[in-house]
Amino acid sequence: MLQRLDVRGVPSGGLRSLLPQAGTVGEGPVAAVREILADVEARGDDAVRDYTERFDGVRTDSFRVPQAELDAALVEVGDDVRAALTEAAESIRAFHATQRRPEHVHERGGVRVRAWTEPVARAGCYVPGGRARYPSTVLMTAIPARVAGVAEVVLCVPPDRSGRVPTVTLAAAAVAGVDEVYAIGGAQAIGAMAFGTASVRPVDVIVGPGNVYVAVAKREVSGRGLVGVPSAFAGPSEVVVVADETVPAEFAAIDLIVQSEHGPDGLAWLLCWSPAVADAVEAAMRRLVEEAPRKAEILATLDHSGFAVVCDDAAQAIEVANVLAPEHLELLCDAAVAEVGRVRNAGAVFLGRNGAASIGDYLAGPNHTLPTSGTARFASALTIDDFSKHMHLVEVSDEGLARVAPHVAALARAEGFDAHARSVEMRTAPR
Repeated sequence: MLQRLDVRGVPSGGLRSLLPQAGTVGEGPVAAVREILADVEARGDDAVRDYTERFDGVRTDSFRVPQAELDAALVEVGDDVRAALTEAAESIRAFHATQRRPEHVHERGGVRVRAWTEPVARAGCYVPGGRARYPSTVLMTAIPARVAGVAEVVLCVPPDRSGRVPTVTLAAAAVAGVDEVYAIGGAQAIGAMAFGTASVRPVDVIVGPGNVYVAVAKREVSGRGLVGVPSAFAGPSEVVVVADETVPAEFAAIDLIVQSEHGPDGLAWLLCWSPAVADAVEAAMRRLVEEAPRKAEILATLDHSGFAVVCDDAAQAIEVANVLAPEHLELLCDAAVAEVGRVRNAGAVFLGRNGAASIGDYLAGPNHTLPTSGTARFASALTIDDFSKHMHLVEVSDEGLARVAPHVAALARAEGFDAHARSVEMRTAPR
């Protein structure tokens, strides 16, 4: 179930070459995505309709979900789910509100700079479907857009075989205040939001997790300068659990299963410093998987990238985690908690025996749209900055111009740009 690796005695510099790395995207998915995007750009709704039939098994005349269905869904889900959606929304909204930056002014020697953030006009949120329902991802993408001040929030979700979007997903869209919902999934949804079609007006930013085809599609349209996307590669789910004998083996086991139940292509690693702990956790996993409703998805993930790594100690376990740069990192034992200051690469870190990543998936407040495939080395969770532009206004007094003009002219001529130099010299010349 878990492939065993023993890195005891391996120096820090040798870990990267020894550990299996997050898989790179092959030419197959890239070529397939480019074909889909080109077709959507050329044929618009007709192409989207064809791909929806091909991949989702349904052909539909209209992609737009009426607002009445969102309102009805909020009633249909029942009191417990509606209360949970509301509580999660309030937590997400409150946390992301702390990310707002007030306008600020900087002055130095007669040069005054006023800086502020400006939201994009229209944001596209992608929420996966197919294998599961993700109302939490609706909240995690749409609410930060609203907090940032985005005027129009668009949601794309794959339809089921009847052509409908799951009721609980629509209920979440109602709670989050989404403006437009479209029953479109996959790379074709990314193309529709980026290029625009007769049914879907183009957006300025596209966010949200998805499979490798969705993640590649976002990179492709971003690379063409059509839309903004976060720097994180938000692909299949990942978890690394650091544990020892002080935590019940079942805790580590269930948390490895939590992210594995999303399905194939993810990553689930146990890091410990005792073969006995690795044995106990794996035994607990075998028991839990047997009774899991999503057994097939869990096994698909574990067979592909389930590992138990035996380290020298907690310090080396953190070194391994930094090399992996996982989406979720759980530190479930006291020894690992003491090492938290050495964590450098992780999308989200969960601390202590109560630190189940599933709390972050739903209710902690920070975003669960996180970097995967090693991009946590340079990328972060989704924030309101992903929906905003940082702008500034420069004002220069006469005294300020006199101070900076000689330096501007000197640097401009050093770079070979005479007109740049003359633009300030003309303004300071006697008249």
